[in-house]
Amino acid sequence: MAAPPVLATAVPAAVDPAVPAATTPERVLIGEIKAVFGTRGWVKIHSETRPREAILDYRAWQVGHQQDWRAYPLEESRVQGPVLLAKLRGVDDREAAEALIGQRIAVLPADLEPLPAGSYYWRDLIGLSVVDTAGMPLGIVQGLAETGSNDVLRVQGERERLIPFVIGLYVIEVDLGARRMTVDWQPED
Repeated sequence: MAAPPVLATAVPAAVDPAVPAATTPERVLIGEIKAVFGTRGWVKIHSETRPREAILDYRAWQVGHQQDWRAYPLEESRVQGPVLLAKLRGVDDREAAEALIGQRIAVLPADLEPLPAGSYYWRDLIGLSVVDTAGMPLGIVQGLAETGSNDVLRVQGERERLIPFVIGLYVIEVDLGARRMTVDWQPED
């Protein structure tokens, strides 16, 4: 049986996994290392990207938690049925891979792909103040949730509001520079 095709290969050698990652004020969490796969350092990963395979497009991962992060270039990766597999440079055996189980996977904000106009990373929407079309404050975006049909904003003001994130229908304007979102939503709703 042939091995699954490799979806991503070799990364610039500029990142050394033996050296702690540079201190950065922010990392964007994109997944987690869940288990080992085989004996040669491969790991199974959980992806928080959409589509889930997009995590494999990032060539340099930050792996760790809290303040303890290390940079790992992604040597190889593949999709094997419902499982995402990755081989990180410097992780060459089962024991090294086991040491990474439970570690979060992040990228630096500069590594994020630019989005087309009218598209937003969730991380950029959290913290925006939300006003209705008359300028009345409704609260602050605390988070978003996937519902299947569309994403939903969780807006906290004097009470929590759940507002569908549908641009043009409920979301009239997103102004990242002003950190404000205008919605067509009645304060009583």
